[in-house]
Amino acid sequence: MISETIAEDCCLGNGGGIIRVCSNGNGNNSKGEEHELSEVQIKKVKVHKEMTMQDIFGDANELEDDDDEDDMEWDPLREQVTISKWFCTNCTIVNFEGAVHCHKWYLIDELNYLHANDSHCKQACGEYKESGILEHGFFASPESLEANITVSSAKSVSSKGAPEAPVSQLPASTNHTVVGFDERMLLHCEVEVKSHPHPERPDRLRAIIASLTTAGILPGKCHPITAREITHRELLKVHSLAHVEAIELTEQAISSYFTPDTYANKHSAQAARLAAGLCADLTSEIYHGRAKNGFALIRPPGHHAGVHQAMGFCLHNNAAIAALAAQAAGAKKVLIVDWDVHHGNGTQEIFDGSTSVLYVSLHRHECGRFYPGTGASYEVGVKGAEGYCVNIPWMRGGVGDKDYLFAFQYVVLPIALEFDPDFTIISAGFDAARGDPLGGCDVTPSGYACMTQMLSTLAGGKMLVILEGGYNLRSISSSATAVIKVLLGESTECCQDIGGPSGAAVQTVLEVLNIQSKYWKSLSANLTKLQSFWETYLLQHPKQGTKKKKKSRRIPPWCSMCYRKRLLYHVMYRRQLPRRPGILKMAVR
Repeated sequence: MISETIAEDCCLGNGGGIIRVCSNGNGNNSKGEEHELSEVQIKKVKVHKEMTMQDIFGDANELEDDDDEDDMEWDPLREQVTISKWFCTNCTIVNFEGAVHCHKWYLIDELNYLHANDSHCKQACGEYKESGILEHGFFASPESLEANITVSSAKSVSSKGAPEAPVSQLPASTNHTVVGFDERMLLHCEVEVKSHPHPERPDRLRAIIASLTTAGILPGKCHPITAREITHRELLKVHSLAHVEAIELTEQAISSYFTPDTYANKHSAQAARLAAGLCADLTSEIYHGRAKNGFALIRPPGHHAGVHQAMGFCLHNNAAIAALAAQAAGAKKVLIVDWDVHHGNGTQEIFDGSTSVLYVSLHRHECGRFYPGTGASYEVGVKGAEGYCVNIPWMRGGVGDKDYLFAFQYVVLPIALEFDPDFTIISAGFDAARGDPLGGCDVTPSGYACMTQMLSTLAGGKMLVILEGGYNLRSISSSATAVIKVLLGESTECCQDIGGPSGAAVQTVLEVLNIQSKYWKSLSANLTKLQSFWETYLLQHPKQGTKKKKKSRRIPPWCSMCYRKRLLYHVMYRRQLPRRPGILKMAVR
C-alpha cells in the first residue's frame, strides 16, 4: 500500500516552501526528494489512503516527538510585545511610553465640536510626565520639573513685601480665615488595583496644600483648626442608623464598595468622621465670630450622600452636617449653594422638605443624562417647602464663567437676598473647571473667585466653603487658591468684561425663572426682562428656537429609568409632569 505523508520541513518564505514527499508507508523518505510548492498547494495536499487504527497508533511516538520538537521551537515570550504606559499625575489619563507630556485634549465648547481643532474649542492637559505639581501645586511648570515660582520667593510675597508670621504667632483676632485639614484624610484611597487610577484620590488635597504653601497662604495668612471626629449622635441628625453603621463596618475590611465607583478602606470611616467634624467645628467658629470665614479642605466629599446611601464617591454629607451645626449655633436660616458640576442629590434629599435651609444647585444635567440624573428645574421642594430647592440644570457641557455669572445675577443672588440667610455654605466642587476629565465645562479660577465674592456679601460675610469634587489637580488647586484669596480679602481675579451668556444658558435660566417666580417675588422683574431679551434673541437666531423645539418633541421609551423617576415624582407630590423628559445615563462620576 502506498500512502503520502506530508511534513513541513521549514518555514514558508515569500509565499512558498519546501516539503518532503515520502513514498513508503512508515513515513521514511527513501528518496529524499524535495519539491518547492506554493502555500496554497500545500493546503490542498490530502492523504489518499484510509488509515486503520494500527496506522494511527503505530507512529504515535514519532508524532509525539514531532510535536515536542515543534513546541520547543515556539517561544511564547518571544512573541509577546510589552507596551509601557504611565498615568498623568494631573488628570490620571493613560499615556504610552515615549510621550513626555500628557496627550489628553478636553473639549470645552461642545456646541462647536465639529470645529474642535480650534484653540477655543479644545484645551490640552500637556502635563509633564515627572510633574512637580504635588510639590509646588499649580505653580509647577507643566512642561518640566522646574517650578515657575519657588517656595521661598512665594512666601516672601505679601501685601507688605515681608514674610508672613507663623501660625503660632498669629494674633487672636476674629478677622481671619480658618482652614480645616488633617493628614489622616489622605489615608482614604482605593486599595484594589484597577486598570485606571480612581479620580477621587489623595493627590487632590496634596496639590491644593502644595499650592497654598507655595503661595505663602498656608501656613501664614490662614489659621488652621484642630480636627476632631464627628460623634455618632451628630451623624444621626443627618443619616439613618443603617447608613452610619454601614460606614463604620468598613473599618473591619481591607477594601469595600458601596457602589462600583464609591470605595472605602479600613481608614475611610475615620477620614469621613474627620471631614464631617471639621465642617461642624468650622461652622461653629465662624458663626460665633471667632473667625470671619473658612475653607474645609476635606475628603471624602459628601453632597451625593443621602439619608440612607453612600454614592458618587461620598460617604457622609458634610454640607448637611455643617448646616445643622449652624442651626445648633443659632442660625435660623442657612443657604447652601452647590456649584459642583454634578447635582447634589444627597443634600437635596436631606433638606427637600425644609423651609429653614435653602438649597441652590448649578449643575450639568442634560435632561437627566448626566450623573446622577436628578436636579431638574421642576424639583422645587416638597411638603410645604416648595421654592426652597432651586435647581439650575445646564443642558450641555462647555458651560463657562459668563453662563455661571449670568445665572448668579438673574437667579441665585435675587433669591438669596430675599431669603436673607444667617449663614452661607458653598459646596465647592471644582469639576466644572476647565480641563476636568469628568466635568467637561469651562469655569476658570477667576469665575470661581467672582462667584465667591458675590456670595460673601450675604449673612454678614459668615461663610464656609466645603470642598466637594474636582479631579484635575492643576484646575482644582488654582481654583481653590483663588477662592481662598477672596476669603482673605485680597483677590483681584474677579471677572470684569466676560461678554454675554450662551443661548443655551439663557434658555436654562429663563426656564428656572418661570418656575421659581411663583415662590420668589424678586424674580418677577428679571423674568419679564429676560423674556423680552429671549424673544429678540430668537428673531436674530431663528435656528436656535427650531433646534430646541425638535429636541423637546423627543419622547424616551416608557422603560426609561429617568422617566420612571419623573413619573414617581409626579405621583407622589402631584406636580405637573414636564413635556421634555430625558433618559437617565448613569455615568461613572
